[in-house]
Amino acid sequence: MPQLRSILSVPGHSAKMQAKALQSTADLVMFDLEDSVLLAEKETARQQIISTLKSLPEHHPRLALRCNGLKTAWFYRDMIEVLEIAVDRVSVLVIPKIENAGDVACFTHLLDGIERHTKAQQTIRLHACIESPAGLVQSEAIAATSSRLEALVFGIADYSRAIGAPLVSLSGHGENEKSVYSGHRWYYVLSRLVAAAKSVDLQAIDAPYGNFRDVIGLQQSATQAQALGCDGKWAIHPDQLGMIQQVFSPNTAELELAQKVLEAVRAAEKQGLGTVAVDGQMIDQATVKLAKKVLEED
Repeated sequence: MPQLRSILSVPGHSAKMQAKALQSTADLVMFDLEDSVLLAEKETARQQIISTLKSLPEHHPRLALRCNGLKTAWFYRDMIEVLEIAVDRVSVLVIPKIENAGDVACFTHLLDGIERHTKAQQTIRLHACIESPAGLVQSEAIAATSSRLEALVFGIADYSRAIGAPLVSLSGHGENEKSVYSGHRWYYVLSRLVAAAKSVDLQAIDAPYGNFRDVIGLQQSATQAQALGCDGKWAIHPDQLGMIQQVFSPNTAELELAQKVLEAVRAAEKQGLGTVAVDGQMIDQATVKLAKKVLEED
């Protein structure tokens, strides 16, 4: 499963933004029918996405769709009208506000039916958005629900609202986090989401950083998420992609160290040695596995 370092969210009603996003370097482009679309524009956005999808090749490996939530008035038409067109054009369905395993099962069964009806040539994968305390405490069960699942995603704005925490940015992490809490405010949430995802070999994706002009803040936010085990991060503007991809990719020093570790292991095996040391430090099997993973991600 390729690492999803950057997922670019694009409003469903904007043909111009969709065209620009498809030319970007994002690992995944997400056409959004949910939070980036005003209520009065839901129908317009749906029709715009259908129009864009019809203009694309039959399969687009870097394209995702975020539908409206299961409990909304728009959900069923998103699933039927858009996905019957999109089923062989998008690779991922991003499902919002997931609170239990039953929510994922509902999407899974609907996709099963749509794919059978349309004789789809591929199986659409799922990204489940964890956006409430209910979803977080059920994240382990959610992650294990469906073989379609590829990732768990942290939905910061709705999670903040659900727990009554102040928002420091309109659409993601913000540069003023330290003004409301001295530490990493989302350490527990991200750590639990990462553990739930990695326990069943899913990816963990962090929420976006709201101010797309604040490169330093974005770097800090992405670095913290990467340090906690996240595989990637949502972006709300193409200008954020370069920094996000840089942070979530191995740097030169990491690549050189990983190569040095594996070369030392191979040399030790040829000499029949039972222990391996690099730069005065003993190397165990966990370190060897990590080195292999770093080189695979390059």
